[in-house]
Amino acid sequence: MMDADGDVPLAEAIDVSKRFGSTVALADARLRVMPGESHALVGRNGAGKSTLVNVLTGIFPPDGGEVLFDGEPAPSTGDRDAWRSRVACVYQKSTIIPGLTVAENLFINRQPGSRGVIGWKRMRREAADLLAGWDVQVDPAAEAGSLDVQDRQFVEIARALSFGARFIILDEPTAHLDNAEIERLFTRMRSLQEAGVTFLFISHHLQEVYEVCQTVTVFRDARWITTAPVGELAKSALVEAMTGEAAALGRSTGKREPVRSEVRLEVEDLTDGAFTGVNLSVRRGEVLGLAGSSSSGKIELAETLVGLRKPRGGCALLDGRALPFGDVRKAISAGIGFVPRDRHREGLVPELSVGENATMTIAGRLGPYGIIGPKRLREAATESISGLDIKTQGPDQPVTGLSGGNQQKVVMARALAVEPRLLVLVNPTAGVDVKSKESLLGVVDEIRKRGTSVIIISDELDDLRPCDRVLVLFHGRVTAEHAVGWNDHELVASIEGVSP
Repeated sequence: MMDADGDVPLAEAIDVSKRFGSTVALADARLRVMPGESHALVGRNGAGKSTLVNVLTGIFPPDGGEVLFDGEPAPSTGDRDAWRSRVACVYQKSTIIPGLTVAENLFINRQPGSRGVIGWKRMRREAADLLAGWDVQVDPAAEAGSLDVQDRQFVEIARALSFGARFIILDEPTAHLDNAEIERLFTRMRSLQEAGVTFLFISHHLQEVYEVCQTVTVFRDARWITTAPVGELAKSALVEAMTGEAAALGRSTGKREPVRSEVRLEVEDLTDGAFTGVNLSVRRGEVLGLAGSSSSGKIELAETLVGLRKPRGGCALLDGRALPFGDVRKAISAGIGFVPRDRHREGLVPELSVGENATMTIAGRLGPYGIIGPKRLREAATESISGLDIKTQGPDQPVTGLSGGNQQKVVMARALAVEPRLLVLVNPTAGVDVKSKESLLGVVDEIRKRGTSVIIISDELDDLRPCDRVLVLFHGRVTAEHAVGWNDHELVASIEGVSP
């Protein structure tokens, strides 16, 4: 479909819908990317961006609507070569194979040669020509695993261009780059645009949208919200489109007095690869929120506090004693409970029962000499099941037989079993129903009254509403603090790195 000036979009999605079971991933989504531009696609988690990318790259066929390239219908889903000649995505997680050379990665599954024999010299020569043609300054003979994040991105872009694609999707390309590397990436993008390459730029850092993009499209709740020239859209209006809330709306619930009890956790100048110079404190009975994008360092900070990582520098004290960095067992003994971000991969042992999962952190208390007494296990598990209202047939039921919400309650029960002084929760209500979400957040209110300190790290604003304060991390540093009473607009603006 042509625009008002008669130009045909290089890529276009028209009224695209996609469902996964009862979940609506896209509803009448639309996108028009014009040749030679950098077009931003933004939205909060769950807005539908990833699903649209999968549709635009032929991974998922749309349930409704259509995708066009240069005004022509997209290839059939199974015609991968045709898709590669039209579009490519450079994902946040690199698809480069680290054990192969740059040249081998560039020509994987299409190595030059004859009669089944690879022409190694020819492949290296063609790789060097390809890299030079797009001004990618990487040695084709280098092992790909030795490259830094940015050079791996450039190799992926060069590989996509070698198929003939001139539409490149960059999915959170700056997530693991420092400021100098980000500027280098933007310089390369501008140069490639001048050479006829078009970009769809997906980022949680809105300031970057204003630096490198000409047009922005906003998705919210699986739907298209707006498309506008970047220069004509105020930052406050962009944040409002993403959240659905004006600056004065969307305030967090409740008005509480600041917590004035003694400090329980004191963190000073904590530094690692993902975060730098973090200072924070949490008082007894206080609930502190940590917010930020996927590249902010918030997850790595949480994992450091609970003993999963060792920082490069800094210190942290829990009730005056140094935290045992890098030792989960000692962290549990020190009084730290932890609910990880992915209950399936990190939270549950699927081969074990509900009771065994719920009491895993206190196994040493359930019998002498390391031998767990079945009766004591059942008693402890039954108490946890009752306390968190876990819907189960009993402690012996396989944990895989529970609903998602009840599985998450089991993970919470395991964290609470140690009677923690500090409870760290990462995305505590991810993938659970509304009733389970209310129940899990209700637990936070209960334990704070008993003096437990809580840190909630979450991508969901609703998870942060019980917090007394919310700290925002941006590129590994604490950049803002919001007291109870914050509104969605202000918090999202801080997370995205812009001033509304």
